[in-house]
Amino acid sequence: MKYAFFANTDWYLYNFRLSTALRLRHDGHEVVMISPPGSFGERFAAHGCRWVPLDSMDRASLNPFREAVTLYQLMRVLRRERPDLLHNFTLKCAIYGAIAARAAHVPAVVNAVAGMGYVFTSDARKARTLRPLVKALLHMALDNERSLLILQNPDDAIAFNTAGLIAPEKIRVIRSSGVNTARFQPPKRFPNRHERLRVLLAARLLREKGIQEFVDAAALLRDWGRDVEFILAGTPDPGNPHSVTQDQVQQWAQAGLVRWLGHVDDMPALLKTVHVMALPSYYREGVPKSLIEGASCGLALITTDMPGCREVVTSDGFDGLRVEPRNARALADCIVRLDDDRELLLQLGHHARQKALRDFDERLVIQRTLDVYAELINPLAGTSGAIRSVS
Repeated sequence: MKYAFFANTDWYLYNFRLSTALRLRHDGHEVVMISPPGSFGERFAAHGCRWVPLDSMDRASLNPFREAVTLYQLMRVLRRERPDLLHNFTLKCAIYGAIAARAAHVPAVVNAVAGMGYVFTSDARKARTLRPLVKALLHMALDNERSLLILQNPDDAIAFNTAGLIAPEKIRVIRSSGVNTARFQPPKRFPNRHERLRVLLAARLLREKGIQEFVDAAALLRDWGRDVEFILAGTPDPGNPHSVTQDQVQQWAQAGLVRWLGHVDDMPALLKTVHVMALPSYYREGVPKSLIEGASCGLALITTDMPGCREVVTSDGFDGLRVEPRNARALADCIVRLDDDRELLLQLGHHARQKALRDFDERLVIQRTLDVYAELINPLAGTSGAIRSVS
């Protein structure tokens, strides 16, 4: 059989979905990757996957002519490739992919959405203006007998159903895109009580990820005379209006508040050098990749009680610490607590690792995803008739 994966960046497909593609190839199937042009696309060939760039697609574009050209180009690709199943990732790709799949007579479509996205979470005028149109298009895209929607947490499942975007029996919840727990392992040596604490925030540099609160917490600890290193890994996202600018990050780094690494290719190596993964997000996450990677490496986690984040840190003080969103002082207090209590630091990391092995191992996630494919390819398998978690 032939499977096609469609996302708004080649970076996403390479870093988040390559393992699924390799499992499909191992099982004897063909996989085609579709995305806008980018620097990661050429890497797929080394793994036996073809990559088809959509030259006209720009995920930040609102130009009607350009969007029409993108949709037409996608339809042509699908008609030429004739996949048995198309898997779309992100809201925009779910809409475009579903419409193009109907025109190209693709037999089965899976839409995967991690988080509600800018249009549904922002109060900005642009987001509010786009919301009714996106809701109408999304409802049309998801209302298909031969399609299913994968969400990463129950909160989003309830939100999609409550908004009338999709019937509950068409939703499957698979928590996260998975993590390679063999590659992301705890370090052999754990920190002693005198070692300088190193705290990492790894994410796209969006303000909703709690970037400003992270920097403000660093300033507070410096004022308190605490010797804690704050590390930022990630780059600004010019396609998102809530992105931090590169100039701003450089100013923070020059002021000595954070060490900015930019994009990091070898995350397992980086995670072995830090003690805490912080993500003080007030964004509707799917299930944050940085948190499950940190959990797999046995790091102490600090995050908020927000959709997606609470799927990883389920119990404050057991598998991580929770802080109030938009509260730099609360974040600073949590970091001080871990700096003073290295036994707690180790306990939180141990429980986070156990949860990663139990719930987020990518082999489990991939199998759950393939089970969703099987539902569509073999409709006689039946469904539960309600929102359900695939496990």
